Amino acid sequence: MAKHRNTQDHSAAWVIQTWLSFAISVGATSLGIIFLPVDVWIKGYMGMGLVFTVGSTVSLTKTQRDLYEAEKLVSKIEEAKVEKILSEHNSL
Repeated sequence: MAKHRNTQDHSAAWVIQTWLSFAISVGATSLGIIFLPVDVWIKGYMGMGLVFTVGSTVSLTKTQRDLYEAEKLVSKIEEAKVEKILSEHNSL
């Protein structure tokens, strides 16, 4: 039995672009923090802020994706129930 997919794969170029964008933005921000003319404690505080921002962004993105996937699953289940009811009604 073949697996049916309702998703569209991303192109390799898109995946590379998103990873490069992420790496460049985090790298540039990190370099900006490193070369700031401020005390090490302030740089550390800003570095922690950057790490927590990236971490919370990943968590938010995963949560949004999970909610979207759950909504798709519920819609498929409801559609299957309606189709079953209609097929039972038509067979009477």
